[in-house]
Amino acid sequence: MTAFILRRLLFAIPVLLILIVLTFVLMYTAPGSPFASDRGVPPAVLANLEREYGLDRPFLAQIGTYIWNIVTQFDFGPSFQYRDQDVNDLIEQGFPVTLTYGFWSFLVAVVVGGTLGVVAAIRQNTWLDYFAVGISIGAQVLPNFVMAPILVLVFTLWLGWLPGGGWQGGQIEYLIMPVIALSTSFMASIARIARASMLEVMTSNFIRTARAKGLPGRTIVLRHALKPALLPVISYLGPAFVGMITGSVVIDLYFSTGGIGQFFVASALNRDYGVMMGITVLLGALTILFNLLVDILYAWIDPKIRY
Repeated sequence: MTAFILRRLLFAIPVLLILIVLTFVLMYTAPGSPFASDRGVPPAVLANLEREYGLDRPFLAQIGTYIWNIVTQFDFGPSFQYRDQDVNDLIEQGFPVTLTYGFWSFLVAVVVGGTLGVVAAIRQNTWLDYFAVGISIGAQVLPNFVMAPILVLVFTLWLGWLPGGGWQGGQIEYLIMPVIALSTSFMASIARIARASMLEVMTSNFIRTARAKGLPGRTIVLRHALKPALLPVISYLGPAFVGMITGSVVIDLYFSTGGIGQFFVASALNRDYGVMMGITVLLGALTILFNLLVDILYAWIDPKIRY
C-alpha cells in the first residue's frame, strides 16, 4: 500500500504540470488583455501595465517563471483585477468558506443518500422503497442552479425563516440553504447507487448462507452486506466531493457566501488570468488527492484488493 501511495503521488506531479501548461496555453492564446476592458487607458499606459505584470515577455519565459514560483514558493502570482491582493490571498480568503459548506454538503449527501439507498433495498417494493426512490428522483431533477432560487423563494421571501445570502462566519442559519442546494443532486446519485448495489449483494450466495444459518437480519445487513454494498458508493465519493467544491460557483452567486466560486466567475469575466490559473490548479490538486483517498479507503474496505 505504501508503494502504491508513493507511485500515485509521483504520478500526480506530471499530471499537475500538464494541467498548468494546458491552462496557461489557453490563457495565453485568448484574445485581448486583462487591462483592455478599462475604458480610456492609453496605449502607453496599457504597455506599461503589461510590462509590470510580465505579459510582454515571450511565452516560454512567462510559463517558466510561473511554474518556478509555484514549485519553489507556492506562489500563484498577482491578481490583475484585485490590485492590492495576490492570488494566494484570494484563495486563502475564499477556500475556507467553500470547504466549510462543501464538507457539510458532502456529509449530508453521504449520510442521507446512503441511508435512503440501503433502506429502499432492504424494504424493496414497500412504501419505504417508493418513498426513498421518489425523493431520489425528485432531488436528481433539481440541480443546484434550480434548487438555490427555489430555496430562496420559499424560505426567505415567502416564509422569512432564513437569510437569503451572506456568510457571517458560517453561522448555522447561513449554512442551511447552501448545504441543501449543493447536496441534493449528489444525495440522489448516492441513494440510487447504494440501492442498486445493496439489492445485488442481498441476492449473493454468502447472504443466502448467512440466512440459512439463522443469523438475524440486522446482523446480516450490518456485518455481511453493508461493506461490499458500499464499494460502488466509495468509488463515487471522490469525484462527488470535488464536484461539490466546483459546484460552489452557483452557490456563491446565489447566496453571496464569498467562496472561491465567486472569484472564479469574476476572474473569467474580467480576464484575471492569475486567479483563473490558481483556482484551476487548486481544483486539479484536490481531484488527485481525493481520488487517492478513495482508492485507499476502497482497499481498506475490501481486503481482496491489493495494489
